Amino acid sequence: MGFQPNDMAVVIGASGGIGGAMVAELTRRRTFHQVIGLSRPDLDLTDHGSIARAAARVAHYGTPAFVLVATGLLHGAGITPEKTLRNLDPTAMAQSFAINAIGPALVLRHFLPLLPRDRRAVTAVLSAKVGSIGDNRLGGWYSYRASKAALNQIIRTASVELRRTHPRAICAAFHPGTVETGLSQPFAKTGLAVQSASQAARALLDSIDRLEPQHSGGFFDRFGEPLPW
Repeated sequence: MGFQPNDMAVVIGASGGIGGAMVAELTRRRTFHQVIGLSRPDLDLTDHGSIARAAARVAHYGTPAFVLVATGLLHGAGITPEKTLRNLDPTAMAQSFAINAIGPALVLRHFLPLLPRDRRAVTAVLSAKVGSIGDNRLGGWYSYRASKAALNQIIRTASVELRRTHPRAICAAFHPGTVETGLSQPFAKTGLAVQSASQAARALLDSIDRLEPQHSGGFFDRFGEPLPW
């Protein structure tokens, strides 16, 4: 991964399926001297103050050279992917944007300044292929698609700003694939390649290993192949 022995890794969304698997895999690989997992109530994406406080706590422990944002909302209480415009609900849509776009944007606001400026650093954010505008051929899922498309734009824009102060840093979006977690389980189709969270974590970390500064601002699948915006 090209990191220093005293560098730290931070996984946001550590209580989720992929986030938990990423913490376990990072710990197993021993690339970092410390792996910090954050999730509610320590870090609540809908609470700006909790994000700022979590970043301050991390900074107290040391320098995070790898930050992973493994959060997302596809369905929940009163929220389900819309099949048609008739199903749009403004409250549910606002919640999707709060979790999938605004929360991660605030994470970037507070965590990107903590990255080391003199060496390689990586911030990886889990997005979704359905957030790709160029790949949208089936329609539906308005709130989830739009919020993930917004997330992709946020990551791309943040990468431009990050390059000015951290020239060796990388900020990129990843589609983890269909993973056997509570988020995707109700929508997994017959014949669709479904992987375990640990398989996804290994593939993602292997791809992150290969990232170079010129890849910053990109959108990739779990194997590191570029995806269309």
